[in-house]
Amino acid sequence: GSCNENFHATGAHYINADTTAFMQFIQGDLFNDFPNLRFIIPHGGGAVPYHWGRYRGLADMLKRPLLAEHVMKNVFFDTCVYHQPGIDLLFQVIDSDNILFGSEMVGAVRGIDPETGQFFDDTKRYIDALNLSVEDQQKVFEGNARKVYTRLDARLRELGR
Repeated sequence: GSCNENFHATGAHYINADTTAFMQFIQGDLFNDFPNLRFIIPHGGGAVPYHWGRYRGLADMLKRPLLAEHVMKNVFFDTCVYHQPGIDLLFQVIDSDNILFGSEMVGAVRGIDPETGQFFDDTKRYIDALNLSVEDQQKVFEGNARKVYTRLDARLRELGR
């Protein structure tokens, strides 16, 4: 739940917070001080992919470096987006180097989509429908997680994986 019933926790607050974090990264210099710090913004980055041009323009207007240099070496988005057009947009706007598979099963929206007969939060089927290259699939389903979670990667390497 939310402390303010006018702002639904999963329908408004989470998405707003995700989007706010991205703007704070643009305005700040966190990654200059901590170049190895990584963040995953959940829910497909909130409204960020939808308003990518706005954020590029704001970065320019605020005299910030290009997003690719200033933010996107350290920020990743997950695929917790509950419909195909949203996933399509995420992959059209954000490079596959910055997308990690994420699923909230059982997540914020429980139940079966009456239009598709599938669970709303079964996000893998949306990724599968993209027809990504084998290389991009590897990034999204494993490689990018290993890049973000470096200790996990080190441990998996120790185990020969």
